[in-house]
Amino acid sequence: MVYYPKEIEYGHKYQDKIYEYRHVILTKDLKSKLTGKLLSEEEWRNLGVVQSKGWEHYLIYQKEPHVLLFRRPLGTDPLTGEVPDHIKELVEEWERLKDDYV
Repeated sequence: MVYYPKEIEYGHKYQDKIYEYRHVILTKDLKSKLTGKLLSEEEWRNLGVVQSKGWEHYLIYQKEPHVLLFRRPLGTDPLTGEVPDHIKELVEEWERLKDDYV
């Protein structure tokens, strides 16, 4: 059975060596506003999701599209969304390597 909260729910943050992650669970009413594509920051904020700067909706889990999967590089400034240069380099390297294996 699919779980829909009465209000938007924010999961705990967790991380790997490059990103921090968070899941946000939308209400049943908000699910109907999803289009099946990744949301821009403006789009997810317009749904009522409230988070600090720098988060990216990076993945859609087809079985639970109302659970938004977010990530942002470690060290991101939560006020500006800016990523330190040394972290940007790690992210770029990871994205290059990942493409070789996907």
